[in-house]
Amino acid sequence: MTPHDVMVHPSPRVRGHVRPPGDKSISHRYALLAAIADGTSTIRGYSTGGDCASTLACLRALGVPIEHSGGDATGLHLRISGRGVRGLQPPASVLDAGNSGSTMRMLTGVLAAHPFTATITGDDSLRRRPMRRVITPLQRMGATIDSADGRPPLTIHGRSALQPIDFSPDVPSAQVKSAVLLAGLQTTGTTRIVEPLSTRDHTERALQAFGVRISAAGREVTLEGGQRLTASTLEVPGDISSAAFWMVAAAALPDSAVTIEGVGLNPTRTAIVDVLRRMGASIEIHAGEQTSGEPIGTIVVRHGPLQAIEIAPEEVPGVIDELPVLGALATHGGELRVSGAQELRVKESDRISALADGFRRMGADIVEAPDGFHVRGRTRLRGGEVDAQHDHRLAMAFAVAALGASEPTTIRDAGAAAVSYPEFFSVLESLRA
Repeated sequence: MTPHDVMVHPSPRVRGHVRPPGDKSISHRYALLAAIADGTSTIRGYSTGGDCASTLACLRALGVPIEHSGGDATGLHLRISGRGVRGLQPPASVLDAGNSGSTMRMLTGVLAAHPFTATITGDDSLRRRPMRRVITPLQRMGATIDSADGRPPLTIHGRSALQPIDFSPDVPSAQVKSAVLLAGLQTTGTTRIVEPLSTRDHTERALQAFGVRISAAGREVTLEGGQRLTASTLEVPGDISSAAFWMVAAAALPDSAVTIEGVGLNPTRTAIVDVLRRMGASIEIHAGEQTSGEPIGTIVVRHGPLQAIEIAPEEVPGVIDELPVLGALATHGGELRVSGAQELRVKESDRISALADGFRRMGADIVEAPDGFHVRGRTRLRGGEVDAQHDHRLAMAFAVAALGASEPTTIRDAGAAAVSYPEFFSVLESLRA
């Protein structure tokens, strides 16, 4: 095995307490907004993952002073000195977003309103991902963006006089919505977005935490440009998408119970709870106080008899990040059919194809569809060797599936988990009962 490979042994159960790392989606947004705010913001619990480190590296290259003042495995403590709206400096070289599509899409929205040229690239995986969805609305606003046939690297020729737009995306995407809002914040006039399906609202909440007035009703978001952002003191909740792996492990294995503390309970992110309950898990939620406009609390998950369910297209946006690990749950004796999830094919990997290939190598009964998959947990997995294909969520989903196999499973490129959850495999070992 290479240093990036991990062998996962079967486990009869998982038990314990977990505090997941800071929410990746929220961390990106807090850093980006702090960079264009007036004054110095303090962020506690910033994600330890590689994707969020890429956002900080890009901001530093754009002249933003960022001080790391401590932290632990659950999150970093940062001080970010904002440069004000349209106050970023031209970078001396190409910006590197690493593996982070969030960094590339949302930072492009910020840079579209800056009167200089900047190029953003990424690793091999990111350079294969489509960016036309974010390019098109920003060009409508007046920016000029060069790309490799709609893929990175992106060269943004920004304009300080962007125009607000009314925008209705064809495909629901919180990252695209956020990019348009970040650009619209730097215009004169009203930017309005109407989504086909509601997506996570972290950007809207974060803007309010920085003192911005924004209106959100149903699938419509309206923002008046020209507002200044006021530096803030912010606390990042634990990442529920990271917590989902422990929730599924507890749901999958008999006599299991895992308590997840300090986790974000944003209603646009808790669809995973409803799906797990439908699949048979016993779940208790204990709500706590809000922090920086985001609700937090404790989730307790226990095993229950697994059930067969379907996830319909209209449900997919709410659990898009959790679909691989929900597939892993079905391998433990349940059944899951997913449709309307073609977006999975343009993530860090083709997650549908890669998930199906990995599960088959472990002995699963899985059928791949153009827009989803169907897993039937009729027989126990045998284990084997699988390839995470540089995809953090696949590495962790394969590990959760491997807990129920009859023999060990070797996960190639398991180090990809560090993109969002560097401590994943050490936490996994701590939960083995």
